[in-house]
Amino acid sequence: MAKNIGTKFFILFFLSLVIKFILLDLIFPLKFNIEYSPVVLARDSTILYAFLTSDDKWRMMTELQEITPTLRKAILYKEDKYFNYHFGINPVAICRAMYNNLVTGKRTSGASTITMQVARMLEPKKRSYFNKLIEMFRALQLEFHYSKDEILQLYLNLIPYGSNIEGVKSASLLYFDKAPNYLSIAEITTLAIIPNRPTTLQLGKNNALIKQERDKWLNMFMDAELFDEKYITDALDEPLTAYRHEAPKLAPHLSMRIRNMWPGRPILHTELDLEIQLKLEKLVRDYIQRLYSINIKNGAVLVINNQTRTVTAYIGSADFYNTVDGGQVDGIRAVRSPGSLLKPLLYAVAIDNGLITPKTVISDVAVSFKGYEPENYDGKYHGSVSVEYALINSLNVPAVKILNRLKPDILTNRLITAGFKTIEKDKNKLGLSLALGGCGTTLEELTGLFSSFADTGCLTGFKWLYNDTASYRKKIISSGAAYMITEILTKLTRPDLPVEWQNTANLPRVAWKTGTSYGRKDAWSIGYNRKYTVGVWVGNFSGQGIPELSGADCAAPLLFHIFNIIDQSCEKEWYFMPQNTDIRYVCSESGMPPNEFCTNLVMDYYIPMVSSNKKCTHKKYVWISPDSSVSYCSTCMPETNCLKVLYNNYPPEIIAYFEQNQIQYKKIPPHNPQCERIFAENAPVITSPVDGTQYFINADDSMQVLLSCNTAGEVDSVYWYINNRFYKSCGATDILFFDPPPGRVKISCSDDKGRNTDIFIIAKEINF
Repeated sequence: MAKNIGTKFFILFFLSLVIKFILLDLIFPLKFNIEYSPVVLARDSTILYAFLTSDDKWRMMTELQEITPTLRKAILYKEDKYFNYHFGINPVAICRAMYNNLVTGKRTSGASTITMQVARMLEPKKRSYFNKLIEMFRALQLEFHYSKDEILQLYLNLIPYGSNIEGVKSASLLYFDKAPNYLSIAEITTLAIIPNRPTTLQLGKNNALIKQERDKWLNMFMDAELFDEKYITDALDEPLTAYRHEAPKLAPHLSMRIRNMWPGRPILHTELDLEIQLKLEKLVRDYIQRLYSINIKNGAVLVINNQTRTVTAYIGSADFYNTVDGGQVDGIRAVRSPGSLLKPLLYAVAIDNGLITPKTVISDVAVSFKGYEPENYDGKYHGSVSVEYALINSLNVPAVKILNRLKPDILTNRLITAGFKTIEKDKNKLGLSLALGGCGTTLEELTGLFSSFADTGCLTGFKWLYNDTASYRKKIISSGAAYMITEILTKLTRPDLPVEWQNTANLPRVAWKTGTSYGRKDAWSIGYNRKYTVGVWVGNFSGQGIPELSGADCAAPLLFHIFNIIDQSCEKEWYFMPQNTDIRYVCSESGMPPNEFCTNLVMDYYIPMVSSNKKCTHKKYVWISPDSSVSYCSTCMPETNCLKVLYNNYPPEIIAYFEQNQIQYKKIPPHNPQCERIFAENAPVITSPVDGTQYFINADDSMQVLLSCNTAGEVDSVYWYINNRFYKSCGATDILFFDPPPGRVKISCSDDKGRNTDIFIIAKEINF
């Protein structure tokens, strides 16, 4: 009976203690927020970069998988043999410590468990009996809320190692230059003894003393048969040469960016391929060093794995520690002018809108769009060219013409969808110059854009961290357009193929595009195959233009070197024509489906139900007199004595190009002068001056304005009128100059068929 009463009393007493503990746990909850040193890891878990905490401590988080059985056994044997059995407090150790303190009058043995030490490190306080009770209560809370593994992990993360080093991982990395899971038994023992005497046992200063203490504990481990005797013997023979190392500082641009993207996260495990990163860093540094002689001082490279969407290499500058040339600037995120790099997207969007196919012929001649007069890179014009030729040779005029037909807003919105932030900000300011790089972009945005060509036209967000998921996936262009552009950009018969890579067996198979910004401030080259997309920028962060700087000469060679380093399998797999794309014969003169008069046919890609089916019109039938002196229309054509002849149907700007460059072509005879019909179509197009434009004239000295126009092929002469008064007549392709009077000026141009065009300009007097 008495035994049952005692048992019930004990149970009630125990329950009351548990209830009181739970209440105290609710009233005084365990709160702690440990700030760890952010550590950035490569794909193979190698530490790339470690950062100090805000209080300038090296406090790196030891992950559970880094706590090896050897490390666990050594720490528990030395610090807390009964760690796995007690509930945070070791009553036997406490009684022993109290007895020794009372008998000897001084502290001869400690009673703190590992859990109690963690509680003390989380809430440092002066040593007193009351604070010891608080420490014991916190230890109970730790055991209540956390597992033994988590408590041991906290202990290993917080134990001091002198100076500003805390935690096993920090000490392991800074003294032994390796992670905790790679430590030997001798190194583990060394780190186990230092926290008790961090001031006197300083690695690199007192190594001889530390070795004596280490060997003493190793012998104790041997006596306790904690480890195999052979391993202990080897550990005793192991010299101690540890010293303070610098914290790792690899891939600095990426590491700093990742830390800022995920503030407060202790472990940042990236997918960076360290082997490729280090090889490319050296390649870029050596490559830019060779360009120093022509005053080109920096470069940036971004490598994306198309299959995993991970960042394989990230080089923000040629040398991060070169402060003279802005080495710490991240060239991957710097906003620069893209030059011609937006042309592939422009052509792809035009393909998706049914405006063009690769063989579509477009004129490359001088043109004016309300005062905007684009010129080609070499200052020359090429007459009629195919879209394929225009893109391969990066011709400016055809690109602007296509954008004018497409409308700039369509391309702008597509770029915004692709994540171009500066373009989104400036969208209301952008016009036709967008086709030639008249905007701000970054290497990261451009590399992402080209990676969509490598992925059937889909743009997927980059995966920055291990096991991260892509933030978005957007369809930028159709798979058919992506395939056509890829086929064009893979061709080698082009001017931006670097001389050193011509006729070489080491030329990698990639689709690539180069670009050079206005003023030769930026050289670009971006290429891709099925596995990788690589973006390269070369130039100066100062924005200084260099005459020798160009995408073909300065960026493309580096691009090819990179592909030869990172991917040796690019020849094995290439792209297949998607199902929504087909092949057809088109006329080589126009790139349109052939008509009855088309004799030279070529094969062309197209997208069924999207690409235009309009038949070729590069020729037309004209009724002429037997002596080919005049031509007729249906109104004036005689009933007899005339011939139906096939002539080339050149657009007016091509005729003007032929005339100006003295290129021979078969002209349509002048129209029947007796014809009374006045044609409304094909009126002259005034190319200069620009309608609605304000021109400044000097009141003291005449300043002339150019008069020029484009006309239909049968026109021989045009007649110019200023404010309804006849000015001069001239040939259809001739140019004139005139002195405009102040104010609003009406300018009229009539051709010899009676067709007329009027425009108005404003002439404003100023004194220079």
